[in-house]
Amino acid sequence: MTIYIFAFVAMLLVVAGMALGAMVQNKPLKGSCGGLNNIGMKQDCAICGGDDDECEKEQERQRQKKMATEDLAYDATKRK
Repeated sequence: MTIYIFAFVAMLLVVAGMALGAMVQNKPLKGSCGGLNNIGMKQDCAICGGDDDECEKEQERQRQKKMATEDLAYDATKRK
């Protein structure tokens, strides 16, 4: 029974470490090579409808939106 508990705790630590790494990197998750494109379901994407340019435009919009919200803050500790 001890080995099962040890294995469960070890797997829990691995999953928690991967989740923490994904949060710290703050990058969008990417699929592996293949995915929907290889089985002909690329057009089912709710965001871009299968258009790669639209995906790039949406990612740029998200980056601009994030940068705009970061510019709203003023750091009084920085000297000019």
